[in-house]
Amino acid sequence: MSDAIKIPRVPPPMAMLAELTHRCPLACPYCSNPTELTGADEELSTAEWISVFRQAAALGVLHVHLSGGEPAARGDLVELTRAAATLGLYTNLITSGLGLTEARVNRLADAGLEHVQLSIQGVSPESADRIGGYGGGYNRKIAVAGWVANAGMPLTINAVCHRLNMDEIEAMIELAIGLKARRIEVATVQFHGWAERNKAALLPTREQAEQATRTVAEARERYRGTLVIDYVPADYHSKYPKACMGGWGRIGMNVTPSGRVLPCHAAETIPSLSFETVRESSLAEIWYESGAFNAYRGEDWMPELCRNCERKAVDFGGCRCQAMALVGDASATDPVCIRSPLRDDLTLEANAFSVASQADFIYRGRASKT
Repeated sequence: MSDAIKIPRVPPPMAMLAELTHRCPLACPYCSNPTELTGADEELSTAEWISVFRQAAALGVLHVHLSGGEPAARGDLVELTRAAATLGLYTNLITSGLGLTEARVNRLADAGLEHVQLSIQGVSPESADRIGGYGGGYNRKIAVAGWVANAGMPLTINAVCHRLNMDEIEAMIELAIGLKARRIEVATVQFHGWAERNKAALLPTREQAEQATRTVAEARERYRGTLVIDYVPADYHSKYPKACMGGWGRIGMNVTPSGRVLPCHAAETIPSLSFETVRESSLAEIWYESGAFNAYRGEDWMPELCRNCERKAVDFGGCRCQAMALVGDASATDPVCIRSPLRDDLTLEANAFSVASQADFIYRGRASKT
């Protein structure tokens, strides 16, 4: 690394997303995992993941999110959960519910699992199973929610919203209440990885996005003290970009199934960056010293527009992967920002996509009409 590059001082990470596997029974068209998935033969072994958890705890990580793909596809999920919990890490399972049984949920609770995030794709078997591309998925999710509640673990519902289910947000919130969830994350689809191929079918209209914002605000008042409602609005229809990952390399890290360590889930879409693996370097070395993690820390990388903006400590320049995807330059001002010179182009694209007649999903491995 060149001596001319100023590396900002950063605190240790608070959270780590452990993507245990890319295997998943669902075929969600909004999936943000890469178009080229990691094969089972490339995944970190049980011992390697436990070593990663040990390094994470020593580094200062407090939360470990066990994710995928579908983490229940790992036969050693209970063992990995127990190892992380034993190291003092707060364990959160992010799951579709498929691959879980009541007995397995109870074993996970006994192993120290402290929280479950369960995805839903709709509020009826017909809509949910159509979006997920898996028959019977909705009913299994409802059963899993009951098992989680019976095991005494807190439950969050993850509801990814898009054009075809954006009008179900109120019903999704009511479903979360019925499932005894303590929190729901209403997250508008983000177009990274596989989801990029389905933009024409998934991008909500501006009217849908504005109504969703009103629906969430009203529900927050109605269910205050009963249900926490987190909301990720539609990027393309927002006034300012979100503080993606709380800022590049500031709060958390992702570890892919093969052990590659990333500042965010989609970081590998930036071709100029090289990412190290835990098979090559320690987590501490990667977090503090790697070129990829330091590439967009601080302010030196920012274009003049961002460096001189009072929001630079609010959104940290926005999403680097989104800038890469939309304008081909990860160092550019996020085009979502209303102050970006490219904002008008984004608005035109969003309007064109959101009124497109295309309503076909491109599922992983197959194409099917919705």
